[in-house]
Amino acid sequence: MSGHLDETALNEKTAKGKEIMDRLEAGAGDRVTSRLAELDADLPKLITDYAFADVIGRPGLKLKTREMLTVAALTAMGTAHEQLEFHMRGALNVGVSKEELLEIVIQMAVYAGVPACMNGITAYRSVLAAQNDRL
Repeated sequence: MSGHLDETALNEKTAKGKEIMDRLEAGAGDRVTSRLAELDADLPKLITDYAFADVIGRPGLKLKTREMLTVAALTAMGTAHEQLEFHMRGALNVGVSKEELLEIVIQMAVYAGVPACMNGITAYRSVLAAQNDRL
């Protein structure tokens, strides 16, 4: 019986992670997990259960704040273009304004360098252009 409870808890954690992903971008939970499952059946849980349910889903910060921090970190990294665009879209979807998003990217020029900032601006332009295309 304890195995059933553990499986239920894991399924709830996966559902929580996918729900957070879907708050960032409609359909992201299923889209991301199915793409990862093509490679390895356990890989989606790393993203849904750990990254989203356990870390992003913690109660200490609002999702909007977490997305602002994530955009800053990904901009500073300069090596995760697709994830940066996903989290920029997610930030906009949870209440970060276009102006705030741009300021986050600009601030990274001081801490990560102008090239990282410029890459962030490229991602910012791409996200806004796609958003305008949908309107």
